[in-house]
Amino acid sequence: MFEPSSRYHAVPTTTYTLTDGRTVSHLRRRFLPRPEELMAVGEHVVVAGDRLDRIAARRYGDPEQSWRIADANRAMRPDDLTAAPGRRLRITLPAEASAAVVAGEPAR
Repeated sequence: MFEPSSRYHAVPTTTYTLTDGRTVSHLRRRFLPRPEELMAVGEHVVVAGDRLDRIAARRYGDPEQSWRIADANRAMRPDDLTAAPGRRLRITLPAEASAAVVAGEPAR
């Protein structure tokens, strides 16, 4: 349903039956990873004019991976991450890769 690079790729779907008998499919809730469990691979110091999508493009090669930076920095409002120049942002492996590295498996 979702691309492998999507934050929702591993989130399972479920169904809900409405009172009129119709069934609605939806995603289950996505729980945010614990930032301290993500393997840090770098840091980015915010400068004036920075945008999360541009940082993600530089660090991950894909601007749509900005959600990984938000997860790594426990951001509920991603735009807040780049609001103050000088802020240090953690750049991490995704949760699946971090868990594999901790388990001693090769990163994918």
